[in-house]
Amino acid sequence: MTHLSTDADQQVFQQHRNLLFSVAYRVLGSAADAEDAVQDAWIKWSAADRSQVTDPKAYLARIVSNLALERLRSTRHKRETYVGPWLPEPILTSGDATEAVTDAESVSMAMLVVLETLSPLERAVFVLREIFAFSHAEIAEAVERSEAAVRQAAHRAREHVRARRPRFTADRSRQREVTERFFAAATGGDINTLMELLSPDVTLWTDGGGKVRQALRPVVGAQPVAGWFAAIGTVTYQGIEPADMNAELVEINGGPGILFSAPDRVIATVTFDFDADGRITAIHNMANPDKLQAIADGTTHDVGTQ
Repeated sequence: MTHLSTDADQQVFQQHRNLLFSVAYRVLGSAADAEDAVQDAWIKWSAADRSQVTDPKAYLARIVSNLALERLRSTRHKRETYVGPWLPEPILTSGDATEAVTDAESVSMAMLVVLETLSPLERAVFVLREIFAFSHAEIAEAVERSEAAVRQAAHRAREHVRARRPRFTADRSRQREVTERFFAAATGGDINTLMELLSPDVTLWTDGGGKVRQALRPVVGAQPVAGWFAAIGTVTYQGIEPADMNAELVEINGGPGILFSAPDRVIATVTFDFDADGRITAIHNMANPDKLQAIADGTTHDVGTQ
């Protein structure tokens, strides 16, 4: 039987809404899809017999995980036919929420790119187990698999992520300092400083989604990447003159990033990945207007894991 939603039930849902978005976003790599999954979770929660629910937080997290996994499976083919590199959809995050380094790291562009290489099941299991510390039994219920299958998927996912994602990156103050220097050098056309900040084998990934002109393949090496950024202040970008372009430092996906905007729209975001010495090893440049909606909306997300 269906219970009409009461204010108390709505309050319970709102209390856990951030957590639900945090789970769904890490599983999906898309803010829009994560919001849809949270909305669908609300519909299921409203229709559920909530008198039978002993732990609302765990119950809601299970619902949203299952919905996100279904959605991930159905959107998978779109990503396989995408023009150029596919990058996750960036979001604005708040410094308070990412005080916990693990929370920040688990929502970084670099981590989301690695999660993209897992199967949908492995990704959902990894997110729930490694990031949100759910038990194998709870995850088995959420993804509708046996506990043994979940253990196996968790092990495979962990090994896969460990092989592709180094554990130790520079501390947050060093990351901020390097980003600030990069920002000043790029906007000032200072190619020498840019070269100093970049790892020799740095890779620049740009996602234009076929909507705007971008490099369809990664740009590799300090020289070409530094040249690309040193030109920012001198060339017209997406029809916007340098004088009309605004660049600012903001927090994106738990770390320092750069936001480029024109008077009427957000143009691009740039985020960085660092090695243990604080050199930039990868740059993710999002320019697909369809994937800049969450940034353009100006919503700051709390992506904590509690």
